Amino acid sequence: MPDLTIRPTVKFIVLRLIVTGLIFVAIEVAYFVYGTAIAWLSPLPWVAPLVFVPVLVQAVRRQATTVTIISDRLRYEVGTFSKSTRTIQLPKVQDVRVDQRLWQRFFKVGNLSIETAGEASRLTIPDLDDPQALADTILDHTQKGPGGL
Repeated sequence: MPDLTIRPTVKFIVLRLIVTGLIFVAIEVAYFVYGTAIAWLSPLPWVAPLVFVPVLVQAVRRQATTVTIISDRLRYEVGTFSKSTRTIQLPKVQDVRVDQRLWQRFFKVGNLSIETAGEASRLTIPDLDDPQALADTILDHTQKGPGGL
């Protein structure tokens, strides 16, 4: 049976990249228009690329977050250099919850929370595409038991 791998959406990263690109262009235009007249603007062309750093960090975090459903287990892995893995047995899943803020609903994205028997905390996976379908899929797999994927 094939595994199901889930990653956070790339929609918000693309949106941030577009906004950051516009900010970068505005900074460069400001330099070329006013840079020669105002001395403190001289380092702007060298500093302007730093506006992309937060977007790149977000892209790396997205790439480093993976949820995999393998037969009767759900594995949540997070981390780039050091990795944290949480494995949940699907038959122990008691509650799957979808939360969507207004902004997320606009992009058909949401947060998926999973609560299991015997666990003190919820597992929340942020910014997933079509979270309700994923919640239904997880609940279907909890009903089917081992090998139900």
